[in-house]
Amino acid sequence: MSERTATRLGIIGGSGLYDMGDLRDLREQRPSTPFGEPSGPLLIGRLPELPELELVFLSRHGAGHRLSPSEVPYRANVFAMKSLGVSWLVSVSAVGSLREDIAPGHMVVIDQFIDRTKGVRPSSFFGGGVVAHASFGDPLCATLRGYLLAAAREVGAAVHDGGTYVCIEGPQFSTRAESLMYRSWGASVIGMTNLTEAKLAREAELSYATLAMCTDYDCWRSADAAIDISELLAVLSANVALGRAIVRATAPRVAAHEGPAPMGAAMAGAVVTDPAHIPPGRIPETGSYLL
Repeated sequence: MSERTATRLGIIGGSGLYDMGDLRDLREQRPSTPFGEPSGPLLIGRLPELPELELVFLSRHGAGHRLSPSEVPYRANVFAMKSLGVSWLVSVSAVGSLREDIAPGHMVVIDQFIDRTKGVRPSSFFGGGVVAHASFGDPLCATLRGYLLAAAREVGAAVHDGGTYVCIEGPQFSTRAESLMYRSWGASVIGMTNLTEAKLAREAELSYATLAMCTDYDCWRSADAAIDISELLAVLSANVALGRAIVRATAPRVAAHEGPAPMGAAMAGAVVTDPAHIPPGRIPETGSYLL
């Protein structure tokens, strides 16, 4: 708890984004959690141009990209961010495009999700004697989405405002029939991680938003346009510098935000279990449902 500060911006980097570059005063933290170990150490530092804000970075898939989407310890990752005083959380994630106008290299600041995971990854901190129902109609923080959009435009990125992210289990990519079905639903991009993270971030009362970096067209495009992994990795590499630039341009907007992060009371009234039946110690004296 000694690591808490008034404002911290968390960044969870996905495929390709394994660090934030030239952070100053860099140090590692490895907080223990009731949900096991996070994907790796959380790196805390400051941007040279913004010493008043600390960034907390975590590589989602771990050192050397060793964790598959189903193996990522999502609860431990989000809990660790919360325990270090993060109140704003940006996910930078590689996605496939389900729309012709979202080309490889484009950025999408999504606003909705469709869940196609298979239940093998826990997506709630609750259970075990405490039932809570989080409001999730708008699963991304509108304020943080706005900051990401403004930052992307500032650095000259080709960015799309809004779009639906289909979250599949993976690690395999979609069949062509599935990809065409998702297009018929009006979805924009496809990935394997962010919905689970967003659900947990909402329960942790973190303002969460996704910067989706398009690496390729999903396999809907034509029978001879199956995903080429080498081409995907080349675009992914080119996206990383742009993704870092967008996060850097987002940081001063977060630092200048007046008042608490918008999702700081997202779970108010969400617990429906009679307090008399909540197991001892399940909700600490702090009043927080998570810490």
